Amino acid sequence: MKDHSILVTGGAGYIGSHVVRQLGEAGENIVVLDNLSTGFRSAVLYGELVVGETGDRDLVRRIINDYSVDTIMHFAAHTIVPESVELPLKYYGNNTCSSRNLLECALEANIRHFVFSSTAAVYGNHATGICREDSPTAPINPYGTSKLMTEWMLRDAAAVNDLTYIALRYFNVAGSDPECRIGQSTRRATLLTKVACEVAVGKRDKVYIFGTDYDTPDGTGVRDYIHVEDLARAHLDSLTYLRNGGESDVMNCGYGHGFSVREVVAAVEKANGAPLNSEQGPRRAGDPATLIAECERIKARLNWQPNYDDLNVIASSALNWEKHLANHPAD
Repeated sequence: MKDHSILVTGGAGYIGSHVVRQLGEAGENIVVLDNLSTGFRSAVLYGELVVGETGDRDLVRRIINDYSVDTIMHFAAHTIVPESVELPLKYYGNNTCSSRNLLECALEANIRHFVFSSTAAVYGNHATGICREDSPTAPINPYGTSKLMTEWMLRDAAAVNDLTYIALRYFNVAGSDPECRIGQSTRRATLLTKVACEVAVGKRDKVYIFGTDYDTPDGTGVRDYIHVEDLARAHLDSLTYLRNGGESDVMNCGYGHGFSVREVVAAVEKANGAPLNSEQGPRRAGDPATLIAECERIKARLNWQPNYDDLNVIASSALNWEKHLANHPAD
C-alpha cells in the first residue's frame, strides 16, 4: 500500500467505480467522494466512501488533509447531453464551477497529479468524423462546453503550478466488469448499448434508431465504442505516466474504429439469442454521422493496449450485467 491516497470524485458512478476497483486491485489507497445522485454505494468495492459534493471546498480540503491525498481522479459530472441543453446552468455549475473549486483545493494542497474525465463531445460536429487531439474543439452543447472549460482550467493552472494532468477524452463507453461485480446501473440511461440491453431484459419496450439516412454503410450513425475495462485501465496507465515524470497532456480514449447503431443492436441481439423490438425515427439535432477516435497518442505515450476490443464481448458483458441487475438492483 502507498502512504498517500488517491481522491476519486464520482467514484460510485459507472466509469469511476471501475477505476476504483482497478486501483484497489493494484494496492492503492483510495478515498471516494460522491453525492450518490447517480452513483451507488454498492459499486464502491475499495477504499472509503465520503458522501458529499465535489464543489464543497471545505469538505474537499478536509479529505485531502485527512487522507494525505496526492492525486485526484475527477469523474463527478452531469453527463446527459439533452438535459444539458435544457438546463445549461446546471451543467456549468456542477461540471465547470465545481471542477474549479476542486482544482483550487488541489493547488492549495500542492496535489501532484490530476486525471480528468473529459469527453469526445468537445469536438462537436467534426468535419471528417475522425478526431485527433489537435482537431478543432467546437462543442455543440453545454455538456461538451462544460468539460472543455475544465480542460482549459487544468491547462492554465498547470502552466504556473507544480501540477501535471492528463485529460482523457472518452468516446462511447460500454460494457461492464467481466466478473459482473459492478456495471452500468445508471437510471434512465441514454447510451445505446445500455438501452438495448434494457430492452433485451424487458425493462424497456423498444430501442429507437435515430436517423437511417446518414452517409454510412448502413445509413445509421457510427461511433467508436470502448469497453469500460479498457477505459479504466487508461486511467491507471495515466497515473503511472505522471508518476514517472510524464508531461501534462490530452488524449483520446477509443479504439480507432466504429460500429453503426444497427451493428450495436445486432450484437446485443446475438448475445440475447433473440431479436429486439426497435423503431426507426428521424435524426436527432446535432448528431454527426460518424465520430471515431484517432488514438495513436495514448498508445504511444502511455503504452496503453486495449484488451476488450470486440463488439460482441462488449455487448455480452453489458447484457450479463443487465440480467444481474434484474435480480439484484443496485443500491
